[in-house]
Amino acid sequence: MSNIHDDLFVTNMPNIAADFTNEGDAAGLPTPTNVGEALGLMRSNEVPQSKIHMSHCWIFETDEPQHWVNEHEHDYDEILIWTGTDPEHPKDLGAELYFDIEGERHTVTTSGSVYIPAGTRHCPLGFTKVTRPFTFSALSLSPLYDSDENAGLLERIGEA
Repeated sequence: MSNIHDDLFVTNMPNIAADFTNEGDAAGLPTPTNVGEALGLMRSNEVPQSKIHMSHCWIFETDEPQHWVNEHEHDYDEILIWTGTDPEHPKDLGAELYFDIEGERHTVTTSGSVYIPAGTRHCPLGFTKVTRPFTFSALSLSPLYDSDENAGLLERIGEA
């Protein structure tokens, strides 16, 4: 017997790497060897009522600098979240990542997040070093991922 709200749950996170066009093969980049599988926490594909797109992945150790995501922008707001995995020191990311906003470089070494308003150029994003795995999530205030580099994707998907 199912419950009336079962359709609101995602209990089997799908691999959603194909959603992203500013990283990996779609962006002409090698996928960094320390980046885990892109998993869908919430998307309209699995929960049609969803107004957000949220992904999750693990970032693993590396001594080598890794470029992950190319510069781009969205026509919706986005929040990027990175969380360290040491319960004794939850603020310590165990890594150093770099992230540009409108061409300004930011270096991050603590757990946290960044709010990216619609229309803001952001990235590249990459890792200078990772000494302990951490989690990375992207929350898009849109039911589907889209960017200026794949303009019209939302419309094309809607027509399919």
